[in-house]
Amino acid sequence: MGFSDNFFNKVERKTNVDKKTILELAKELQENDLKNENTLRDVIQKLSTMTGKPVSQEQENKIVNAVINDKVPNNVDKMF
Repeated sequence: MGFSDNFFNKVERKTNVDKKTILELAKELQENDLKNENTLRDVIQKLSTMTGKPVSQEQENKIVNAVINDKVPNNVDKMF
């Protein structure tokens, strides 16, 4: 799935994370197993730090469960 510059601009405005950083994280995600709970938790913490938005243990657990159980929406670009 390709994302437009418009998508990256929206994400950057909302998160203060630039396109280059997003693409580097995406590459790292592609190289790792997203069904691995430890990998997911590392990614969540990394995103939390990058965006300056804390993630509670409860939120982290919900995110991990959603990803592992394939309950993540296909249209991620609509979230921004």
